[in-house]
Amino acid sequence: MYRMDEKLGRIRAGKYAKGDFIIADAKDGDMGPSIKSSGPNRAKDGTWTRYRTRAEFLDKIQQIVEQDIVDIMLTSVSNLEALNERGVYSNSRVKPVIRANDATDCWVFRGATYAKKPARPFRTANPAVAKALGTDLGLYSITFNNDLDADYFALDEFAAFRDDALHNDFRYFLEVFNPNAPVGLAPEDIPAFVNDAMIRCLAGLSTRERPEFLKIPYNGPAALEELASYDPSVVVGILGGGAGTTRDCLELIAQIERHGARVALFGRKINLADDPLEMVRMMRAVADGDLNSEQAVREYHGALERQGITPTRALDEDAQITEAVLKAAA
Repeated sequence: MYRMDEKLGRIRAGKYAKGDFIIADAKDGDMGPSIKSSGPNRAKDGTWTRYRTRAEFLDKIQQIVEQDIVDIMLTSVSNLEALNERGVYSNSRVKPVIRANDATDCWVFRGATYAKKPARPFRTANPAVAKALGTDLGLYSITFNNDLDADYFALDEFAAFRDDALHNDFRYFLEVFNPNAPVGLAPEDIPAFVNDAMIRCLAGLSTRERPEFLKIPYNGPAALEELASYDPSVVVGILGGGAGTTRDCLELIAQIERHGARVALFGRKINLADDPLEMVRMMRAVADGDLNSEQAVREYHGALERQGITPTRALDEDAQITEAVLKAAA
């Protein structure tokens, strides 16, 4: 059994303890930002002139899987296939997962303006193909904008995906973004709107149809606590958002665990780190309560110094909390 499934079992049974927090590395950016999502190919002195090639990006994924700290590795179907050809998941306890849809608000590659319009559902991946490649779990994303036609269409397509998933005995977890083109919503309305829209769309689903867990933005402690306490059978996970400082990443882990989330799904916060492996190690230490976020930043910079890596930010700058939602709750 994969480590993810064991942890989910304990969480759902009400037996969550330190060490059961689930960490996912989201390496599925080739289905959105595309080439730039592979990250800059940095030298140890911090300089770079190009993005990583696909082969270099696959190397980074392999290193994270073999480190054996994350519980989930999320990729595109094409990269899952390539990793299988390398034998990366042979005897691994890290669960391979694929992005099951790529709605238009994820189409944020260079020069694109699609994400400025209400999100439209779209699917490239095929659950049956994903199963043949060795995974029965995918990420499905949906965005509600308080736009009747757009939201109705999105929910209709979500129903079609669920039928497909049931037919193929394929599981999913549900990502719900904040509105990308909201209609008649003030910023302060968005946390409650997202919580209500998400729970409303799950209310008509049987246990077998429901997602394994949720992936949502962190809209502050009150919104997270409301969602996590409303129905303990719904496991709540938080997405990472922008890269931010190292302290932002580690403080986010600390806050969401404290306020009821049991899963973190971080992409850029890992991929754009000066040392992704060390960042993952610090995330685990904070989630498990071994270090607080400030201590972990200092430990992280010590590791960079020992390896001769020039950090993107000096320690004092990197130890600052810069994201507004995190500063408000620190």
